[in-house]
Amino acid sequence: MSFVPVTGPARLLVGQPPREGSIEFTDDRRTIVMPIRGALPVLGKVRDQSDIHPSVALLAGAALMGLQLVASGRFAPDPDGRHWQAAGLDADDERRIADLARSRAWDGFDEATAEGMVRGLLDAVVDTMPRTTPGRARRGALAPVRPTARDTSPDDFSDQLQQRIARIRSRGRDDRPHLVTISFRIEADEEELVAGAVRLVTQVHAVDNAAHMADASELWAETGPEAGHGFGERARTHAAIALRSAADAWPVLERLLDLRIPDEITLDTDEILSLLDGGAAALTEVGHPVMWPKYLDREVTQRVELGRRSAAQPRGEPLQDGLFGPQALFGFEWQLSLHGDELTDDEMDELARATSPIIKLRDNWVAVDSAVIKRARKRLIRTITPVQAIAATLTGVVDIEEVPYEAVVGASLLVVRDRLREAATGEPIDVPPGLRAELRDYQRRGLSWLAELTSLGLGACLADDMGLGKTITLIALHLHRAGEGPTLVVCPASLLGNWEAEIHRFAPGVPVRRHHGSARDLDGVTDGFVLTTYGTMRNDAALLAEVPWDLVVADEAQHIKNSRSAAARALRTVPSRARVALTGTPVENDLTELWSILDWAIPGLLGSRNAFRKVWAGPIESGLEPTKARQFADLIGPFLLRRRKSDPGIAPELPAKTETDHVLGLTREQVVLYETLVRESMRRIEEADEETRRGLVLKLLTGLKQICNHPAHFLRQANPKLRGRSEKLDLLDELVGTVIAEDGAVLVFTQYVAMARLLERHLASTGVPHQFLHGGTPVRERDAMVARFQAGELPVFLLSLKAGGTGLNLTRADHVIHFDRWWNPAVEDQATDRAYRIGQTRPVQVHRAITQGTIEEKIAELLTRKRSIADSVLTRGETALTELTNAELRDLVELRTTG
Repeated sequence: MSFVPVTGPARLLVGQPPREGSIEFTDDRRTIVMPIRGALPVLGKVRDQSDIHPSVALLAGAALMGLQLVASGRFAPDPDGRHWQAAGLDADDERRIADLARSRAWDGFDEATAEGMVRGLLDAVVDTMPRTTPGRARRGALAPVRPTARDTSPDDFSDQLQQRIARIRSRGRDDRPHLVTISFRIEADEEELVAGAVRLVTQVHAVDNAAHMADASELWAETGPEAGHGFGERARTHAAIALRSAADAWPVLERLLDLRIPDEITLDTDEILSLLDGGAAALTEVGHPVMWPKYLDREVTQRVELGRRSAAQPRGEPLQDGLFGPQALFGFEWQLSLHGDELTDDEMDELARATSPIIKLRDNWVAVDSAVIKRARKRLIRTITPVQAIAATLTGVVDIEEVPYEAVVGASLLVVRDRLREAATGEPIDVPPGLRAELRDYQRRGLSWLAELTSLGLGACLADDMGLGKTITLIALHLHRAGEGPTLVVCPASLLGNWEAEIHRFAPGVPVRRHHGSARDLDGVTDGFVLTTYGTMRNDAALLAEVPWDLVVADEAQHIKNSRSAAARALRTVPSRARVALTGTPVENDLTELWSILDWAIPGLLGSRNAFRKVWAGPIESGLEPTKARQFADLIGPFLLRRRKSDPGIAPELPAKTETDHVLGLTREQVVLYETLVRESMRRIEEADEETRRGLVLKLLTGLKQICNHPAHFLRQANPKLRGRSEKLDLLDELVGTVIAEDGAVLVFTQYVAMARLLERHLASTGVPHQFLHGGTPVRERDAMVARFQAGELPVFLLSLKAGGTGLNLTRADHVIHFDRWWNPAVEDQATDRAYRIGQTRPVQVHRAITQGTIEEKIAELLTRKRSIADSVLTRGETALTELTNAELRDLVELRTTG
């Protein structure tokens, strides 16, 4: 029957009478039509398979039900007396037919049609099966009865059938178990164990009572009702079928099938190893377990031990130059145990020399698989660096050949682990005497944490919210490490002035040098701070690498979130005793960004980029392995410190912050531009190839956001009329008027420089004092602009989101306006934190302008959901939207009308 295609669909071809019907089986290569009698064994064989087509499963279920109706005598002649049909169906039968049709219906095949197929096959089966051969009739089946027109009447058929059923039932029933399964028992005497051999014995169990058991030798030796094993006549047949199943799972059992009485076989060394390595598990999986005797122990367990190793010193002796010195190495080793007691080196050696999987240890016979023997022979798995050793210590797990094992670590590493875990919560260290400021409690704890990690030669990532004082904490760390060497700070150009001012303010007398612009000189740098930008560092990496830095600090470390960027690669070439990353947003898009930052700060902690994606990022971002997320938190927790303004006790002096979404309408001009752009762009997108499509989608999204801002922004008009064309501009006028009337100040953020230029033009025409900071503003001019705004010289500060969203201290502002929406709420929050930070004394009001029914409103919904879920659930912004289907994209961008 193996040639019949059952992977594709099947259908019932109704015949008249039903017994003349057939079943058509089809796959992608051929079609076979079989009569009902020939198709029934095929359907019976595939009924329990999980990969068959729903139509085959439907017919198999109906065939089984039809056979059960025949066996119980529930069929009768049709009204014309020409064929048999199902009869006497009760409510349970009808419910079973309906359930079968409902569960097996598939696409394009409704329940009513499926039910019709079930009833058709029931009639075909009951019209076919009573017509059996005389031989089968003698074995207890119904004798052949063919109703024809010449027969006397339908009632005669019923009478004959009932009489025949009664005769069969009157012969008595064999209530002994016939349905059986099998298991296997391992036996061996002392001589066999010495020779490295065991016997595998076949056992038979009743399916409905596992305690009813007999050896196969008994089942085959005794027959008849008086047999002592208590099994019925058909038990042998079912046991033979089960043996065939077992041999498919473990081919060594083919030898049993060759025996007249399949009672036992002797296993040699190779066969025992095969059984231990996977044969027993395969048999158990298919329902045929293997039982081992108590005198043959299988309790040798294995675990991974992490200990200190050095080529220069014996194993177990302390290193002279400290835990993280140049000679420090650690190694993973296998440690085997018997009943939880570790094997000695001699016992491990004895196991390694074994030529048989049966070995005597501690006066006990032990069965071990080939993996255990291999690990006894090659105990050292690999050597690793101290940072890799710490990673295994923190998670308690190590992956060996892609299988996770418990990692047992030595005492010295446990001490380091405890120090790392307690670094941020222990007793704070004293504030360095050279610091001219009073640190808040959480800042002192941050200093203590950084001091502990850097003292071990490890790096760290301080990821406090913007405005919580990361800069002053780093200045305090430099003072704490006085005498160790200079500190290099790499930051965006806009922050050079801020760093220089804060060092002079909080650590007067500490040398500060800018390595930026045309006059760059590193001669004589032995202490203090050197400040440089990411661009300058990228160009001068080789020169910077010549200075013996104590600390290298990456401020706004999201600038190195792409490990393949030129800046990230250059920064890795600048050596130092320790590295510190400062960022308010350690993850903006996906976990690989966090890997890039931490792999710079603590090289080797998270493995290679590809390994990180496979071991950590993939499982965590999929949400399918919560255990991985907990292990990852254990791993990075000691090296990443994140506090939020909203955390209890962090910044209780901060005033209230109110956030308001201003829902605005579109002008008629904007509606026309919006709908036209959607219509024309979607037509091109739907016709484009994959690469072209991505660019068209991004262009569409940008255009729609520009239209929502102002028609002149989208149309790129050189000298446009601005008033009356955008409700966003009207809102800006209203808010700015209120701010000025209340003697306040406002930050206005937009992601588009062109839109900021239009706003600058509009504010100038209305006589509102303002200034505009963007990516092209020179560094010293930025510093001057910040100083003017903080001094209250002008009330409105226009900023491009990219250039002004980080690093600036603008606490003079008590209002923040987001003229358009960014895709990542963390970026918007950073921009808001220019005003809402330590030093702010007035309540801050945040205003977001959102055009109703447009893509902006849908972005707002996405950002609201994103803020409400865990930080680990991330988005890739506009790039992710290019992967939407055409229908999903159309739903996102089409203008929604309100009722």
